[in-house]
Amino acid sequence: MEREIIELFKRHLKLQGDLPLGDDAGAIRLGDEWVVATNDMLVRKTDVPDIMTPEQVGFKVVTMNVSDIAAMGARPVGFLFSLGVPQDIEMEYLEGVAEGIGKALEFYEVPVLSADTNEADDLIIDGIALGRTKRLLTRSGAKPGDLVCVTGDIGRALAGLLVWRRGLDVPEKIREPIYEKLLEPRARVQEGIELSGVANAAIDISDGLSKELHLLAEMSGVRIEVEAQKLPIRDEVGAVAEALGLDPIEMALASGEEFELIFTIPASLLDECPVRCTVIGRVLEGAGVYITIDGKRQEMPVLGWEHLNWGVKGTYRTMFR
Repeated sequence: MEREIIELFKRHLKLQGDLPLGDDAGAIRLGDEWVVATNDMLVRKTDVPDIMTPEQVGFKVVTMNVSDIAAMGARPVGFLFSLGVPQDIEMEYLEGVAEGIGKALEFYEVPVLSADTNEADDLIIDGIALGRTKRLLTRSGAKPGDLVCVTGDIGRALAGLLVWRRGLDVPEKIREPIYEKLLEPRARVQEGIELSGVANAAIDISDGLSKELHLLAEMSGVRIEVEAQKLPIRDEVGAVAEALGLDPIEMALASGEEFELIFTIPASLLDECPVRCTVIGRVLEGAGVYITIDGKRQEMPVLGWEHLNWGVKGTYRTMFR
């Protein structure tokens, strides 16, 4: 449903920026620089677990938006937001949200430029972030011969969500790191800025590694092959997967709102890569996304979050319910 709605509006929105719609953010050229803009909305009913504090809610709104700017290889330079407020909300909760937004702005060193409030049926925070860069990273820049890399680790956000949803009793040494990624994710802002000079393409993991890889392959017109054993999956994710009878590889592929960066870089420049990352695959001529598991190559299913689909695509359709 989400993709159909997006395509519907794109058919009518003919006047676009210098970078056509379809990337993590839009962009227009001003002189020798690109001005990058994105907006991302948080709705309490669908986006906020009840274990998330209002401060964490506010911080996440900023993270969601500056992560898109980072994926474009840009430095965030401003944040704006609109606040939809239900009549029954407590001022104490709102103060916590405000505190969280303020802390995030200081953490990412981004000033707030404007804000608006209105009445709504649920708490809605629609954020906007602006950035600037001399060289854009896009989803369409991957080239055959590139290596596919990812920052950080993947899978903890979904592992934390499932522990909360299922009421799973796990030791604190497991709960703490997975809840950290679920409740307090951080955008890879500095990494995005540094990758602008060497990477060919990039995208942030907001809807799931699998889904983002499919977008990269489709928009770049290439084939992507990934090695399952190279995926940076922490032991805590494996422990949760085992407890729930799930596959940790599929969990890592489906885990959304990681806010890690997937990027492609020429193999010849890997030694010059300025950020810590894991090489998980390569870019080839052709189409589609494939994964090798236990020596067997197969098509990678499209796993990950799909808004307005009341669940997730593929194997994990019911895991969020």
